[in-house]
Amino acid sequence: MRNNIIAVYPGSFCPPTIGHTDVVVRAAAHYDKLIWAIGVNSAKKCFLTVSERLDMLRRIVEELRQEGLNNIEVDSFEGSAIRYAERIEASFILRGLRNTSDLQFELDMATANRGISKKIETVCMFSKPHYATLSSSMVTEIAILGEKIDQYVHPYVARQINKKLGVYRQPSKPPQDDQSEARSSVSINELKQRRESKEPS
Repeated sequence: MRNNIIAVYPGSFCPPTIGHTDVVVRAAAHYDKLIWAIGVNSAKKCFLTVSERLDMLRRIVEELRQEGLNNIEVDSFEGSAIRYAERIEASFILRGLRNTSDLQFELDMATANRGISKKIETVCMFSKPHYATLSSSMVTEIAILGEKIDQYVHPYVARQINKKLGVYRQPSKPPQDDQSEARSSVSINELKQRRESKEPS
């Protein structure tokens, strides 16, 4: 009897897009268990806390289970994805590819991971053509500009993002989470300042 084949789909998912969900749905058919995992990286800031992103993933997965996909789980981890995969005894790390830039990055990462553990393979899945230009950073910028993001993310994700942006637009200070999450989140004003600094004068 074979052991369960486990794959992990790691990333920041800030926020999770319909492109991410599409990869999860398509990949779930090929594994006994698929772990959709948020990597906690204090160096990579996000305006959504880890708890908020986990809540979004759980809501999406809950609906997928109602549609018959019962082998998807949600988790978060600190440190490298390859070490996390070892800890949960995953055989594969799943990555989504949108373009040639993604391909080069994932090739370099897969090569590095291979040097750490030869027991875990990296599997890449190409995005559907209509998701090829969709990214979390794009969704974030569109939302900050006050535009609708419903066509890019799950309805629950859109509501939660709009709700948080509304909170940040109030004169009061934004809500604070625990210190580990505060280090991995960034204010809306900081995001706006970053965007403005990139614009030509």
